[in-house]
Amino acid sequence: MDLEQTKIPQATAKRLPLYYRFLNNLHSQGKMRVSSKELSEAVKVDSATIRRDFSYFGALGKKGYGYNVEYLLSFFRKTLDQDETTKVALIGVGNLGTAFLNYNFTKNNNTKIEVAFDTNKERVGQKVGGVPVEHIDDLENKITDLTVAILTVPASAAQGIADRLVDAGVSGILNFTPARITVPNSVRVHHIDLSIELQALVYFLKHYPLTGEEEEEE
Repeated sequence: MDLEQTKIPQATAKRLPLYYRFLNNLHSQGKMRVSSKELSEAVKVDSATIRRDFSYFGALGKKGYGYNVEYLLSFFRKTLDQDETTKVALIGVGNLGTAFLNYNFTKNNNTKIEVAFDTNKERVGQKVGGVPVEHIDDLENKITDLTVAILTVPASAAQGIADRLVDAGVSGILNFTPARITVPNSVRVHHIDLSIELQALVYFLKHYPLTGEEEEEE
């Protein structure tokens, strides 16, 4: 299912992988059904939001029964294109980049870092987490069949590398640098600044203490 065609809110689209991961865990445990309340407690999204999210896709559950885990898992697998493998490039094999390579989305079978790039001659030609590290000069020649990239380079290099990625045909960039890169409208960028996220967490801890009854909703 094409998420763009269904016209669901972006906030709902961001929660779908979270639902899928939990349902996958339930399925592996042999559980046959789950209620919206159980889902709510597990993924920390209130049950009303879950029911609203699911309603965009039609009748996925039955009142008094809940949701069939196997059916939901199959549905979201198709919705999220879990049967297709997305090959990803990683640019910048520093501390954060190395952590990504060693992790390599082991819990997500449809996403895999295929190649990494760096300028460090000691890393180039080596493998980190089983992923070959190429020189950044070879970027365009090595990512001809990749459409997604993770950016973990110094902020000063982010825009230049992003420009090269766009020219090479990359259409999605996960940007872990503090730089706010500029790309054409046809390219989607998700900015993740860990320092900002941490500052936001500390602020919320101080000014919006949880009571134990509140549910977080994005």
